[in-house]
Amino acid sequence: MKTILLINDDGIYSIGLLVLKKRLERLGKVTVMAPLDEKSGIGKALSTNSIKVTETLLGDGTKAYAVTGTPADAYLLAVNKIMKKPPDLLVAGINLGPNLGIDDLLNSGTLGAALEAAVHRVPAIAVSYCLREITEQMREKTDVSTNELEVTATLAEKTVKYVLEQGMPKNVDIISINVPEKASSKNAEVTTLSYEGYGDIHTKQEDAYKIKGWILSSYPDDRNGTDIHTVKNKGIISITPIKINFHHDTKSLEKLRKFLVTEQT
Repeated sequence: MKTILLINDDGIYSIGLLVLKKRLERLGKVTVMAPLDEKSGIGKALSTNSIKVTETLLGDGTKAYAVTGTPADAYLLAVNKIMKKPPDLLVAGINLGPNLGIDDLLNSGTLGAALEAAVHRVPAIAVSYCLREITEQMREKTDVSTNELEVTATLAEKTVKYVLEQGMPKNVDIISINVPEKASSKNAEVTTLSYEGYGDIHTKQEDAYKIKGWILSSYPDDRNGTDIHTVKNKGIISITPIKINFHHDTKSLEKLRKFLVTEQT
């Protein structure tokens, strides 16, 4: 039986995680480990303080593991302490909110878990339901229903089934799926990652600044074919292939090397 590790950043009791877990159980043995509380915007950070791992029960009565650390912590602890070996697949989600563009790739806790898996050569799928607006109080996340996540869950299940049976597509480490609200499962595009960064996202709050929420319309505009444009402007499902290998142009630093080793008079 195939093994699947399921993680999120919205917290162990998020409706998105529970809905996705029920679908994945049809495809393999699922281990669930996620932060006890919401860890959005924390990226691939690892905790340097003590991390507690406790068994808990999800809404359907099944066992899961809650950690006081980050989603990336959850990956490492699940693999090394609970499962004792890497899973066949890491699935992160269903995240309640967009994960679009380079900034979200590097800042999202959902994608942080996927990045941690990819670093360890475990194929990863990240799934996000793109709420149009998330305010500071986060009421929107608690109001999301199972029915609203139906399209997202179905798409995630089909993607996981494909990868488990066919393998990860060539030159892809992470598949990032973003599903707009009220999107049709019959309309999806394969997109590139947008390299347009955030604009001014901090709000003045007395004597400090704070990110008070996320609004899909506030994402930067980008060209057709990118994940941001597809979700924000077209309202279409975006499927983005991501490879984590960084380009190293060593020749471009040859002049610097010579400068550094040349004796200065």
